[in-house]
Amino acid sequence: MKRYRGTILRLTITIIGLALAAYQIDFRQMGRLLLEASWVWVFAGFMLSNLSMVVRAYRWQVLLEGAGAAGLRFGRLVELYFVGNFFNAFLPSGFGGDVVRAVEVTRDIPADVATGSVFLDRLTGLMALFAMGLAAFPFRPADFPQALGLGVVLLSVVGLAGGFLVLDGRLIRRLGRLPLAARLPRALSPVGDGPLARFFAAVDGCGWPAIWKAFGVSAVFNLLLVGWWMMATYAVNQPASYGYNLLIVPTLSVSQLVPTVGGLGVREMIAPTLYSGAGLSAASAVSVSLLVFIMLRLTGFLGVPLYLYAIWRDQPAAS
Repeated sequence: MKRYRGTILRLTITIIGLALAAYQIDFRQMGRLLLEASWVWVFAGFMLSNLSMVVRAYRWQVLLEGAGAAGLRFGRLVELYFVGNFFNAFLPSGFGGDVVRAVEVTRDIPADVATGSVFLDRLTGLMALFAMGLAAFPFRPADFPQALGLGVVLLSVVGLAGGFLVLDGRLIRRLGRLPLAARLPRALSPVGDGPLARFFAAVDGCGWPAIWKAFGVSAVFNLLLVGWWMMATYAVNQPASYGYNLLIVPTLSVSQLVPTVGGLGVREMIAPTLYSGAGLSAASAVSVSLLVFIMLRLTGFLGVPLYLYAIWRDQPAAS
């Protein structure tokens, strides 16, 4: 039973999230919106999603080079990003593809460097999105819900502060040297030679020049990310401005870190509240979320042929 606890938890969260979303919506309206959706806009969002794979692979390369692993081909990193995205799309948690990328790249570099670079790749993307959301907040629409605005600011500030604490590492290591922290298992201690300590060493190894450059690349990626959410609103003929989407996409992105089945549930549950300030009905907001789900799943399918090709290519040549 223990081995199935994670799956049961994900199923439970997904079912609860979808049930709460269903409670808010008019199914006939949502069905009509999806049937009449402009697939031209969906395709445009799909293309942006594919372009983002290349941008994110470049960000990963920047971090790997900062850590001294400069021998990996860019094409190989792009391939691994598409393969990882396939696992993200079809495994219960968004971290599945990150694990696959880290494992695959350890063929060429130390495991600590691989794990640290993948974590930094994800972290710098989220932190850049939080920073962009804060920058857009003063220009929010006059009717943007006040409570929602405070939530966006709080999430962004906490996310940025927590991210910089991890990137700097000094405070966490200082806490790890306290007598109480000595009771932590070796694997969870930020000091010493355990896995977590080696991970922080790998993060330090990337260096701030590479991290700041990764932030810059993340800004480009997040512009694409916000773009495909905006295109989904256009697809259901309920356009929400780019600036509005920039304010709420950080929260939508963080919701994807919750362990669910295929990323469904939490995002659909919160989408009606987040899009209410743009005048979207609950059915429209959930339709937008489902169209983004479709875009990302279509992009995920592209990882299948690349994964099969990589398996075939890496097989030992027959003697």
